[in-house]
Amino acid sequence: MRFSLIDRIVAIEPGNTIQAVKNLSLAEEYLADHFPGFPVMPGVLMVESLVQSGAWLMRHTEDFQYSTILLKEARAVRFNNFVVPGKALHVECNVHKRDERTYTFKASGTVDGASTISARITLEQFNLAERNPELRSSDERRVRKLRELFDALWRPAPA
Repeated sequence: MRFSLIDRIVAIEPGNTIQAVKNLSLAEEYLADHFPGFPVMPGVLMVESLVQSGAWLMRHTEDFQYSTILLKEARAVRFNNFVVPGKALHVECNVHKRDERTYTFKASGTVDGASTISARITLEQFNLAERNPELRSSDERRVRKLRELFDALWRPAPA
């Protein structure tokens, strides 16, 4: 199962910051079990929303040079509130530090202006072909699909 935990990118400044939104719907299947009678977004999926937002910023900043971005480290993760169906998780990731392959973000999520999650996350980017040259075509397919998805998530205001 693929979890797309960003519904819309609302602002992006390459190399610096991204703001995104995840709308939580009761139709999301995992809510039937988490928790029966009190559906809330699992904490690990809140963290994944931060990761996916940071990854979109990295891709946009690097002009989709890398096919793969993975979570390398999550530190100082704090869960402060629940995200319930019908609410929107507003995510913001700010670049704290970056080098050639990794970005470290100060990331947070809010619902109705109240903090729900905060963390410092480090993401690493690479191409599969670096480890196995036979996977170059897979990298190309992944990048093409990621560009298409980004175009659906980010619609900048007309100039």
